[in-house]
Amino acid sequence: MTMKLRFDGGWRATVTDEPLRITPRFTGGSVEVVRYATVQERERFLAGTFGSQDWLWDAPDVLRFDPVGRELVGAELRMPCVSAAGETSVRAPVTPAVRRGGLRADEVRDFRHEMCAVLCRAPGDAVLTCLRDPGVLDQPVETCVGIAADLALLVQDGRVVGWRLTDPARYLTTAYADPDPSPPSPATRRLLTECLDLLTAPLVDDLVDGDPAAVARLRAADEALRVQRGDRHRADALLALIGTLVEDYGTG
Repeated sequence: MTMKLRFDGGWRATVTDEPLRITPRFTGGSVEVVRYATVQERERFLAGTFGSQDWLWDAPDVLRFDPVGRELVGAELRMPCVSAAGETSVRAPVTPAVRRGGLRADEVRDFRHEMCAVLCRAPGDAVLTCLRDPGVLDQPVETCVGIAADLALLVQDGRVVGWRLTDPARYLTTAYADPDPSPPSPATRRLLTECLDLLTAPLVDDLVDGDPAAVARLRAADEALRVQRGDRHRADALLALIGTLVEDYGTG
């Protein structure tokens, strides 16, 4: 049965049988399912596709489509916790089994799709669920469309209301780089949780207020990542994730 999805501005797409065959990249600030590896390649990619795009001082979710076949060819989905826009919730909506599939735009035109505002974290951050608004938690998610490995769009009443990344530690990486194909170490998994704690309320508010206990946790996480011997690529990704916090609040 054909499934239609609604995005912001009345923009629509049809679910296909072909998900993206691209490994997600999780930088902590966003999840990217793209092939480009440099700023210049990203610029060419945006110029040759259509859809939702970021602009100066504007940071919506990015979903890009091929102008010929209208198929989804890449996405950048932003994390609300790192942008500090929104709230953190420990409740996660009950979701059905994932239906793997791609998207085909119903028409060739640009649109704007607002980034999510609510983060739901599963125990141990095994799953990160980002939602458009808290009201999504009041109703069940009807459909999960898996547009790439472990990455699914969440749908209520035909409308895309968020997304979910399973096993985010596996996909940790630095900007423009593919993640390490080997499994993440237990230390990396623990430190991912600590870094996300530091970046979200209430702990991030304690850092801003100069709370000694919060500053000590930030310094400890920074030191643990710097001396970690294994899984260095992911450790470097987490260092980059908390780098601004360390510079602003951890060196005093």
